[in-house]
Amino acid sequence: MDTILADIISYKRKEVRERQGKNPLTLVRQCIPYSTPVTSLRQKLLKENESGIIAEFKQKSPTLGVISSNVSVATVTSGYSNAGATALSVLTDNHFFGGSLNNFSVARQHNSCPMLQKDFFIDEYQIYEARALGADVILLIAAALTIEEVKKFASLAAALGMESILEIHTADELACLCPEVSIVGVNNRDLKTFVTDLSRAEELSSLIPSEYVKIAESGIRNPGDVIRLKKAGYNGFLIGGQFMTQADPVKACADFISQIPKNPYTHVH
Repeated sequence: MDTILADIISYKRKEVRERQGKNPLTLVRQCIPYSTPVTSLRQKLLKENESGIIAEFKQKSPTLGVISSNVSVATVTSGYSNAGATALSVLTDNHFFGGSLNNFSVARQHNSCPMLQKDFFIDEYQIYEARALGADVILLIAAALTIEEVKKFASLAAALGMESILEIHTADELACLCPEVSIVGVNNRDLKTFVTDLSRAEELSSLIPSEYVKIAESGIRNPGDVIRLKKAGYNGFLIGGQFMTQADPVKACADFISQIPKNPYTHVH
């Protein structure tokens, strides 16, 4: 595990322990809206005429520092959705990414599209918490988990009605794939150098079994990148910094989506 990721995971374990002390699991489970169905990101990505854009609300990152501090999560996320984003991603890690569980909660109140809770999931407690917040999908990072943990966490998410994205960076990490995962996300960022390269997604695409929907993450800077990745077999495109660094993130998202040709076909059946 690279140093930054190791630092994040170490801090996350401490943070989760503190949250468990304040809000025990029994309390979190009581808050789960079992009667509210989860919206499938997988199904939405496979629909015709979807942009495939998963627009991310992110206010800071270890690589970019503070990105955007004076923005409203309600305004930006609902703006993304209205602009044609297929789904939303909301960062809930506070220490490294400036997110919060409250941000996710507010975004959920204003949006009905599939929503990814973007965090570093290292404990089953967080998965119950995600369902209580109204998340439709969670992210499981192969570089931060064992094969057994991925299966355990993805199984729990599925039992609670949610989907899981397995995020990979290398072909070796495909060993973490299991039937309970429904989407594979290829992160184009090298975890050691933090350089992004779309050829990473292109090279890994053919190695991902065809039953998984594929999304590309990081380094997507223009509509041409989306077209290139669609040709490589991707249905979803996670974009955060590219929109959030603009003066008007919603306009940036709308302009971007307007330049993507509608997808008349899908890659997974």
